[in-house]
Amino acid sequence: MSATATSRGLTASLVRGAVTSPFKRAGRPGATLPADRLVVRDVRIAPGPLASYSRICGFSESGPLPLTYPHVLGFPLAMRLMTGRSFPLPVAGLVHTWIEITRHRAPHLTEAIELTVYADELSPHRRGTEVTMATEARSGGELVWESRSGYLSRHSTRGASPAAEAGLPALPALPALPVAELPAVAEWRLPGDLGRRYGAVSGDRNPIHLYPLTARLFGFPRAIAHGMWTVARCLAESAEPGRISYVRADFRAPVLLPATVTYAVDGAGTAFQLRSGGRVHLTGSTARDGAQPRS
Repeated sequence: MSATATSRGLTASLVRGAVTSPFKRAGRPGATLPADRLVVRDVRIAPGPLASYSRICGFSESGPLPLTYPHVLGFPLAMRLMTGRSFPLPVAGLVHTWIEITRHRAPHLTEAIELTVYADELSPHRRGTEVTMATEARSGGELVWESRSGYLSRHSTRGASPAAEAGLPALPALPALPVAELPAVAEWRLPGDLGRRYGAVSGDRNPIHLYPLTARLFGFPRAIAHGMWTVARCLAESAEPGRISYVRADFRAPVLLPATVTYAVDGAGTAFQLRSGGRVHLTGSTARDGAQPRS
């Protein structure tokens, strides 16, 4: 699959999403997910786009494949699925809430991989309805990389629980736990056009990331940084990012652009945060080759 074909398919999905989103109602009772599994074979890692991604995220251009990059390769498939008629949530304004990535083996930059994307779960959220999307990468039938991501469709839940509005089983409410502040390691100044620049590299041109005007349409006062950029930037800043084989990250609060943020990490180098002032935007944990992920 060529980069040109990928770009064309993603553009078509973005147009379809803009057209279909106004006709979809998040929280519709009895909503179900499509059973489709979208598969693309013979996906090649193009050096140019990979270099652009590495530069904007802070990875070495001569280093191993960034742990987060297969997510970018699978994004056009995810968009195709999420903008289809049978997908129950409007794609415009979806907010990335968490991601978990496991690399079973580092893909070689020259090998062809097969990508599979599917919608795995629909669940209630205190601010709307959340969908879990899964992406898998295989080489020669071997699962080499996989991820699960949560995306939130924000809608009113007044008068009913999110579960009731979405026709889903109710879940017990969990108390919000305080976040311990980790030692600061670096400070980054994020420009106002970061969302547009990362969107050009990743293909994720969700309007909440582009301009203050388009972000305000979805309840944000300014454009917000992509959650996947914040994860990738934190991983790139860590010691020996090429050895990280697992990450779990939770997006706790949007980063309004422009911004100055602090990257923080624990002494073991396995837990990290991104914060500004007294607000924590991102928390995460990692494991390296041969180590078990922290529970």
